[in-house]
Amino acid sequence: MAAITSIKLNTGRSIPAIGLGAAASEFTPEGLADTERWFLSAIKAGYRHFDTAYVYKTEGYLGAAIRASGVPREEFFVTTKLPWFHSQDVARSFDDSLRNLGLDYVDLYLIHTPQIGEYAGGYDGPTSLAEMFGELKILETPTFNDTWAELERIHESGRARAIGVSNFSFKTLEQLSTTAKIVPAVNQVELHPYLAQTDLLEYCRKKGIVVAAYTPSGRDKVRSDPTLVALGAKYNVTSTQISLAWHVARGVVPLPSSTKEERQKQNITLPTLSPEDVESVTALDRYERIFSKIGPDGKLFGWTAEQLGW
Repeated sequence: MAAITSIKLNTGRSIPAIGLGAAASEFTPEGLADTERWFLSAIKAGYRHFDTAYVYKTEGYLGAAIRASGVPREEFFVTTKLPWFHSQDVARSFDDSLRNLGLDYVDLYLIHTPQIGEYAGGYDGPTSLAEMFGELKILETPTFNDTWAELERIHESGRARAIGVSNFSFKTLEQLSTTAKIVPAVNQVELHPYLAQTDLLEYCRKKGIVVAAYTPSGRDKVRSDPTLVALGAKYNVTSTQISLAWHVARGVVPLPSSTKEERQKQNITLPTLSPEDVESVTALDRYERIFSKIGPDGKLFGWTAEQLGW
């Protein structure tokens, strides 16, 4: 079983330096059918940090896997997220997430996006990925500053040991800071060698905010980059392992997602890159988003790039 180091949060507690992204490929019963099995294989491989969300519909499977594993709850670091369509029902949504997980507390609770909106289905939200990226009515109130105040109350209750944000930029973090009493512990964003986010990373470091990375390998487009492939050959690992090692070297928490036991093991068995090789990976930056992209209408979840602070 691989040993995973940890990073100190601004709360004084630590977060494992690598986690498993817990989003399934689809929201359908078929897409979720095997979920508990691959959570259990990840636990067996050595993962103790799991990143789920209300919208992923995997909270229940994760809680079941934790209980079935026989590993004490306190050894796990569980993150879940408030969906952008629940900002008018924060307390209810958090209670639902805890109920889904079957836990008394989560280690980290995040605002999933700075946007606040609603779908035609109301509280239940989207039932598929297509619907999730479909029509969303943006609401002007509450703002994410108001939502953050709700998260601060949850944190004070002890049921979320740390709170943070996801998909926040320098611009939205600055806006949040105008009212926040608690500095976010984590900002989770898309980050990979083609989207190095160096300026945002430096800003967060100065504020004491740990950055976590989703889509950390950049999918096939980035994994096939000649520089990463060559470095993989140099260190006798995969190009994905090179990208994940690059994140760890920069103090970023990568959240790779894999349902395959062998890849799960690879993703926490990483080389230590030389400073020169870290720089060569950083130099691949193109400011190119692969997952969270602006759509044909010039928006992502109802906001323009300018509103998002991109």
